[in-house]
Parts: sequence; C-alpha cells; structure tokens
Amino acid sequence: MGGLVSRKIKSNEWGAKVVSDLADYIHTQDPTLKGFSKRNIYNMVMLYDEYSSGDFLDFVQSKLNPEFVQLETAQLDVDVLQKNVKSEIVQTASAQLGLLPRIVLLTSFSNHVEILCNCRSYEQRLFYMLYANKERLNYRELKRCIANDTFTTLLRTKKNLSKGMLKSYPQAGITFKDELFLDFLNLPEKHSENKLKKSIVEQMKNFILELGSKEFLFVDMEYVLQVGSSSYKADLLFYHRGLQALVAIELKTTKFHPKDLGQLEFYLEALDRDVRKSNENPSIGMILCPSADQVVVEYAMNRSMSPTLIAEYKKKLIPQETVQKLLGEYCASFETGASQRKKIAKKKR
Repeated sequence: MGGLVSRKIKSNEWGAKVVSDLADYIHTQDPTLKGFSKRNIYNMVMLYDEYSSGDFLDFVQSKLNPEFVQLETAQLDVDVLQKNVKSEIVQTASAQLGLLPRIVLLTSFSNHVEILCNCRSYEQRLFYMLYANKERLNYRELKRCIANDTFTTLLRTKKNLSKGMLKSYPQAGITFKDELFLDFLNLPEKHSENKLKKSIVEQMKNFILELGSKEFLFVDMEYVLQVGSSSYKADLLFYHRGLQALVAIELKTTKFHPKDLGQLEFYLEALDRDVRKSNENPSIGMILCPSADQVVVEYAMNRSMSPTLIAEYKKKLIPQETVQKLLGEYCASFETGASQRKKIAKKKR
C-alpha cells in the first residue's frame, strides 16, 4: 500500500483528498478492517519511502548478511485488502509496489512507525528493528526502550565491566546496560534499600525490560546463601537463559564504594560452589547504585577477576522538554561562537 500511494503522490496523480477518499472507501467496504485510516496510509508511505531508499539499503547491506537484506515485495497489507475490499484501485496495488529489504519483516508495522518517528539515524533504526525482534517487544515496550535510549546504554563503550566478565562473557558489553531508568518505581528522593528492593519485585516485568533483555528470569528476593555457620542474603537473584548463568544483583542507595565489590564477589563464590549446576556458566554479579565515580569504577573493575559489573540507576527519565531546551541552548551557543569566529577572522584581515 505504501509503495502504491507513494508513487501516485510523487507523480502528482493523487493528492490528500484521494488518500482520504481511499481510507473512507476501505472503511465503507469493510468497517471491521483496521489499520487503513488516512493517517496510517501516510505512515505506510513513510515506511516505504524510508526503507526503500538507496542510502538505507546500502547501509543495511554494509551491516548484515545478504539473507536479511534480500529485497522482497512487501504486500501483506495489500493481500488483506484484496480479501476484504473489491476495488480496482486496490487490485492494482501489488503490481505497483516497490521492493523492501527482508529485515523490515522482523517487527510489526506499529513498531516501525514508532522507530521512524523517533529515530533519525540509520544506526538507531537498524538497532531497534533487531532489538524489537530479539526481545519480542510490543509497541509499548519498544516505545519505552526508545525513550530511555537503550541504543546508547547498550552499545556505548563501557568501563563498568570487570576483566573476569569480559573473559567469561565476551559479549557482555552489548548484553548489559551501564545505566537503568527506574522511573516506573516512583521512588521518593530519599529511599531505603528495602524500599528499592520491594518496589523492583512489585514491578518485575518492567525491571526485566529495563535490564535490557527478557532472557532474565527472576529467582528470588533476599536469596539465602549458607556459608559455614553463617547465612547471607543476595538482594535479587536472576537466571539468564541466553548466558546460562545465575545473576546476583546487589542494590545500593549510596554512591558506589570499592568495598561493595568484595561483598558481591563473596556471594558469587558461594553461588558457584553451592548453587550453580555443572552445565551452567560462572555466576554474574551486578551492583546497582544511584551514582558511581567512573574513575573509581575503572580501578575496581581492572583488578576484579570475577564476572562483575557496576550499573547506575536513575529515578527519572530526562524530560523531552529538558532535552529540547538543552538542544536549543547548544544551538544558540554554537551560533554565537560561529559569529564571534567570523568577527575575529574579519579583524585579522
């Protein structure tokens, strides 16, 4: 549908009224058929125009194997129409559609619209297509992942991973985030570790999504580890299906301190000795804290041979209004600087 309408609009054969009439006609013929409003038809045009462009195809071809880039006629929506609406206009659509890379079929149309409307770079668009497919994200889940910039928090260079983590799990850099947004917990400015822990358990589905993968399975809160005659409790214990490893998360409401790492490594030793099964990989430990000095983190991680990482949590997402304001200030600063540079250049002449 997007290809047909795009061609008609570009050739000046159709205008906004024709598109509106088409949407009305489809609805009149079958009121139960959803997804073909005027707005959605234009979304189909946007999808077709963006994903069929030579620049996008070249970019995808440079990143993925040919099987994902193979061009196909995307006529799923046209097939649905032909079964429900008898129209000469609609029946000619499949003959006029262009080709789209197979990767477009990895996620839903509504997900594509969210990606196209909120991601400008090809890098972001490709990432969220693959991520939505891998994590089986619905529209609401994908919307949140884009809002909290999962693209950056997963893919940026990280110094929060220990040597032991990188040795045992080479893909850890693109598996674990270094920053989590826990706005859905509605935590007060001052809160206890117990409050944080219970809030996470109550919002476990959202927390797992924020961790970066639905491969996390929750095992228990305050998991008891018996070592000698003493008992210890790991705040949260998970199992990661993909990594086939236990993941212990220690929660802190204060800034990261190197001594926290010693406690976590002790828990990992207990898990590996007494809980881990023979077919499972070394247990992983995460310290989740509100802030961390990155130099201190780097020093601590450089000596740790256990699979550990440090992640920060934020109680609120950065409001879009704030982002726009900061961007405006940056642009104004850039323009001022450019103007001053021009004046200096003129004086030198």
